[in-house]
Amino acid sequence: MPVAAAGDLRRHKAYLHGPPSRYGTRSRGCAQFSRRVRDVHPAGVVLHHRPHSTDGRWSSRPLVPRPGGDRRSPPERYRPRVLPIPSVSICLPVYDGEQFLAETIRSVLDQTYRDFEVVVLDNASTDQSGNIARSFGDPRIRIERNRETLPQAENWNRVVELSRAPLVKVVCADDLLHPRCLELQVAPMDADPGLAVVAARRHMIDEQSRVIVPRRGLSGLVGVRTGVEVARRVVRNGSNPIGESNNVLFRRDDFFTVGGWKTDRPYIMDLDLWLRLLQLGDFLGLPETLAAFRIGRGTVSSNNEEKIYEQQRMLIEELGDSPYFQVRGLDLAVGRMLAPAGRARRRALYTISKVASRGDAA
Repeated sequence: MPVAAAGDLRRHKAYLHGPPSRYGTRSRGCAQFSRRVRDVHPAGVVLHHRPHSTDGRWSSRPLVPRPGGDRRSPPERYRPRVLPIPSVSICLPVYDGEQFLAETIRSVLDQTYRDFEVVVLDNASTDQSGNIARSFGDPRIRIERNRETLPQAENWNRVVELSRAPLVKVVCADDLLHPRCLELQVAPMDADPGLAVVAARRHMIDEQSRVIVPRRGLSGLVGVRTGVEVARRVVRNGSNPIGESNNVLFRRDDFFTVGGWKTDRPYIMDLDLWLRLLQLGDFLGLPETLAAFRIGRGTVSSNNEEKIYEQQRMLIEELGDSPYFQVRGLDLAVGRMLAPAGRARRRALYTISKVASRGDAA
C-alpha cells in the first residue's frame, strides 16, 4: 500500500475510534464520554489534570479542583438520585399473604399523615404477594424480596434494617390501620423526645374484617407511664396489655440499641421488645382505637396458645428478677394468679373467631 494511503487510513481510524489506549481501541464517543465523566468531581467541581508525564500518559497523581470550577456541575443524567428521608417507615413483612395484603396496603396508604414510606419485604412468598404490592404503583412503596424464607423474627429485623425513617411501625400483612393512626401517634413522638413507645387500642377482627372484640388493650396504661409502671402492669395483667406491632410506634435508633426482635421467644416477641425499649424512655398510651388485629385460622397466635402462655410465664419471672423494673413480690403473686385468666381470654377469642369462620363457610 502507498505510504500516503496508509497515513490516510490511520487518520481515518483515529477519527472513528479516538486515540489508542493500553486497553485497546475505543470509539470516539466512548472517549468523549470518559473525559466528560472523569473531569467532574463528585461534589460538582470541575477538575483538571496534572501535567503529562514524560511517556505521554496522564500522571498517576489524583485530580485536583480547578480554580473557579464550581461554576459547572455534572449533567443531570450523571447525578445519583437522592430520595428524601421520610418521617415514618411503615414496615410490612409478608409471606404468602395475598388474601389480605391489598386491604392492608390500602389502609396504610389512606393515612391522613402523608410523610411516610412503605417497606414491603416479601419473605420468598410462593403466592402473588409481590405482584399485589407492585400493582399499587405508589412511589412511597418500596418492595424487597428475600432469596429464601427467613424465620419470623429474623425477617422482621431485616425489614426494619431496610427502613430509613427515624420512626418505625411494623404492620402484619393481614392487619389494618385507622386513617388517623400515624397522625395521632407521630405528633407526641415528635413533641417529646423522652417517649420511646406510643401505643393505641385496637379492634380484634375476623377473616371478613368484622370486629369481634372492640377497643382492646391498654388497661391501666392510658397516658404517659414509666417503664417500671408498664412492667408492673404487664406482670399483673398476666398477658400482653400493650398489643401487637401494628398499634405501636417506636424509634428506629432505639430498636437497634436494644437488639431488635429476639429469635428465642417468637410468640411474645412484641411484648419482649416493648419492655426492652421502655428501658430507654417512657410509654404513652392513647385512648383512641387506631388499628385492627386479625385473628383467623392461619394466625400464628391462634395456633400456638400453649406456647404463648409458657413464654409469657417465663417473661413474668424474668421481670421479677430484673433490677431495673423493680417488680414487687405482690405484683408477681397477682400475675401468677391472673395468668390462667389471660390464657382463658385468649382461648375464648380464638374460639369466637373460629365459630364465625365456620358460620361463613356454611
